[in-house]
Amino acid sequence: MNVEYHKWWSPSLGQEMELKTYGDPGQGKPIVVFPTQGGRFFEYEDFGMIDAIRPSIDAGRVAVFTVDSVDQQSWCNWALHPADRAHRHNAYDAYVATEVAPFIHSRGHVGKFLSTGCSMGGYHSANFFFRHPELFDALVCLSGLLQLRMFIGDYTDGNVYFNTPLAYLPNLTDPGILEQLRASDIIVCAGRGPWDEDMLADAEALGRILEAKGVSCWIDIWGHDVSHDWPWWRRQMPYFLHHLGL
Repeated sequence: MNVEYHKWWSPSLGQEMELKTYGDPGQGKPIVVFPTQGGRFFEYEDFGMIDAIRPSIDAGRVAVFTVDSVDQQSWCNWALHPADRAHRHNAYDAYVATEVAPFIHSRGHVGKFLSTGCSMGGYHSANFFFRHPELFDALVCLSGLLQLRMFIGDYTDGNVYFNTPLAYLPNLTDPGILEQLRASDIIVCAGRGPWDEDMLADAEALGRILEAKGVSCWIDIWGHDVSHDWPWWRRQMPYFLHHLGL
């Protein structure tokens, strides 16, 4: 497997950012992986997720790009007012959309990407997918929250609103965006076991919202033994890639 490490100064964030790539340039569906809360670009490999989906990488069906997070500067920076946290997250949004996406395309990948992540990475994967249908046409969200109350309570403003899928999606009426979402593959998974209760509720709420919009979405709820943890995510990701033909 071809594995590469990349680092550059991000104009969007005003700091150096790192990522890793897995797979040959120009081959396979690009997958953008967002880390768990405060996680790093290398955790997907460290927790066995790359090994779990290695057959898809080795066969050239996918190429994986694991990005870094800035959660400790944004939603999880308890010292900052929520408005400032949202502003910092918007800089991260610009980093992914205007720096990471062109980097992926510069490596010979054409077409749109699959967005994925576990836990807080699941939130990011869903939020980036719905905010950027020009970049993403597939989502595999594993045990992800779809709102921000756990981090900022009931505070809201325009930036918070447009980073809260359960808030902005009910009001989405743009026919062009809806058409792109209807042509996409959307998978949201949660378990009924320990620590996945809030994620389960958010997944079911998302399913109802998308159904009302005529957008197909597979809300896959696993059993009471399925907890919010890596051993289950290592089972789920290859299962869903197989479902997508990847």
